[in-house]
Amino acid sequence: MGKPRRKFSVECKLEAVKLLTEQGDSVSQAYASLGIGETALRRWITS
Repeated sequence: MGKPRRKFSVECKLEAVKLLTEQGDSVSQAYASLGIGETALRRWITS
């Protein structure tokens, strides 16, 4: 079986996207430093 699904609060999601946009890092750099999956982070950016 895979990993259990993690749940992130709305505040956590907004903070991650804010850090990404303010720092100007690429998504790959951001998800590596934040410990969040790439797909999840990309989904948060578009929503």
